[in-house]
Amino acid sequence: MNIGFDAKRAFHNKTGLGNYSRALITALDEFYTTNNYILYSKKTTNQAYNKWYQQLNHARLVSPASKKLSSLWRTFSIPRLLAAHNCDIYHGLSAELPFGKKPANTKYIVTIHDLIFLRLPHLFPFIDRKIYYQKNISACKKADRIIAISEQTKADLINFLKVPAEKIDVVYQTCDTIFEQKWHEQDKQALKIKYDLPDTYILNVGTLEERKNALIILKALTQLPEKIQAVFIGKQTAYQATLNEYIEKHHLQQRVKFLSNIPFAELPGLYQLASVFVYPSTFEGFGIPVLEALKCGTPTIAATGSCLEEAGGEGAIYFHPNNSEALKDAIEKILHDPAFTAQIIHKGYEHAALFSNQAFADKTIEVYQRVIKKD
Repeated sequence: MNIGFDAKRAFHNKTGLGNYSRALITALDEFYTTNNYILYSKKTTNQAYNKWYQQLNHARLVSPASKKLSSLWRTFSIPRLLAAHNCDIYHGLSAELPFGKKPANTKYIVTIHDLIFLRLPHLFPFIDRKIYYQKNISACKKADRIIAISEQTKADLINFLKVPAEKIDVVYQTCDTIFEQKWHEQDKQALKIKYDLPDTYILNVGTLEERKNALIILKALTQLPEKIQAVFIGKQTAYQATLNEYIEKHHLQQRVKFLSNIPFAELPGLYQLASVFVYPSTFEGFGIPVLEALKCGTPTIAATGSCLEEAGGEGAIYFHPNNSEALKDAIEKILHDPAFTAQIIHKGYEHAALFSNQAFADKTIEVYQRVIKKD
């Protein structure tokens, strides 16, 4: 098959949609080598993403001639190129499909990651909600099949956008294989010194925004012994002011550390140094940091209420995202019950093994084949 991708995020996004795009393209390139993969995106100056692309064996990049018109090119010119390249499949990896008439011999697939803008509308400006809604509803109508990254997202597509259930396939993503690699003790200790990390710390990874609910970790921290600290890794937003105010009010300055712009290659070491990983987000489309933590063998606690139980399975402990005491109890259980913690880590490894590059590629190819055979 000739398979085209909206590869903008793969070349221009550091987290989230970028990681998903790169992971899927990499998996398909590795396990389905008879296909041709065409990546539609403007070029990037990011050397890491260029290196990633150069390591692919069965993919080629197609870019607009002019950078100034790249956004219009992506929106309006793709259908013509799909016809010229004899694409059997075009996969919009981030809830978007191009305008214009679909080529006669090309099937459209779109991945929908979440509908958080409808779930939590108060967190999004009015105009953003309107744009996201139009992009999602248009893509869902135009697509021959829809990939949802979790059962939660599938349910939201059915409930909010009235998409027929039979049009949706759930395909779980994976995370980078770098998280499966164990760090040597001396390398971990060097990392600990580099970032001045405490002996016992709660780790949280993700953008520091209201939905991610980092404040609940600080509330639990006030109920725990002073030797226990918290380390947050992620981009800061206006929500940081709320966290800073709480830290100052409760005198937590010496117990909390914020890190940003951490090299991706160092993330597994930071997970593996942590005593416990906490992901208290009030709502997610999937929650990839949970999977990263499980693959690193880090005891994991996550919030109920969305899809994090799908990401963590029986390999994590769960608590209500508004209950700081329940979070405190879960942290203490992990820190003070070695047998229980060992069991959780073992179950985490077992669950995380289900989310492999091979499985990601296989399930996605099944969707492609299903839509091709439909004719």
